[in-house]
Amino acid sequence: MLRMLMVRLFQKKALLFSGAIILIMFVLVLFAPVLAPHDPNIIDIEHKLQAPSWDFPLGTDHLGRCILSRLIFGTRVSLGTAFLVMVVTMIISIFIGTYAGYKGGRIDYLFMRICDVLLAFPSLFLALALIGILGPGPLNLFLAMVLVQWVFYARIIRGMVLSVKEQNYILAAKVSGTPGPMIVIRHIFPVILSQVAVLFFMDIGGIILTISGLSFLGLGIQPPTAEWGAMINDSKQFFRSHPSLMMYPGLMILTIVMAFNLFGDTLRDALDVRQD
Repeated sequence: MLRMLMVRLFQKKALLFSGAIILIMFVLVLFAPVLAPHDPNIIDIEHKLQAPSWDFPLGTDHLGRCILSRLIFGTRVSLGTAFLVMVVTMIISIFIGTYAGYKGGRIDYLFMRICDVLLAFPSLFLALALIGILGPGPLNLFLAMVLVQWVFYARIIRGMVLSVKEQNYILAAKVSGTPGPMIVIRHIFPVILSQVAVLFFMDIGGIILTISGLSFLGLGIQPPTAEWGAMINDSKQFFRSHPSLMMYPGLMILTIVMAFNLFGDTLRDALDVRQD
């Protein structure tokens, strides 16, 4: 079964292509200090707005900072923050959604009412409100994103658990006296984890867009930290004279979001046995 799955995955050229882009981005995240030619935050007014050269492959910004170095370190901030948000969100969502879906009763009812209240508001507005209360900054941005996102995924996971727990093999396990936690670990998790993985990869691009958007508005990552949305905000006054200052971080956002969307979409097709 595993071998057949691996064959299906490697037959998807779009999956391999998008996976290669994602892998390159994570290499930038892990080895940013080694790969960046300059310190991304050093200001050198004498070299501001320089054209691409050997020393500065993509030129410099209005403060003389190396654009390439800032893009590389921006990958660590934008992608790293989004990945951490999704990991923590999924851990919380899997725990709460599985518990509510499997136990049912009052716990499930309470969970659904909380979901109804929080999902009544657009997630971006809730994030803006939380950051407005907590204040801008990377930690507060992380907390706001997790607090806003977990409800949506927990509700989806609850639905997955509800659809699985009524299967005959689950009922047989209950009748045989298998403890609830063992049923969840052995029989429910293996079924839903592939769907959770697809959700993870398909939605991480949206998290990157939200983080970049909040940073562009000045509510996320604060200067002088290199972050793609903040870089676009810093460069908007030079859009006419030096459009590349906005183009480079915009292309990075476009590339990574499209890569994750394509990877998640192709992964979903590869895991769907009905495609055969």
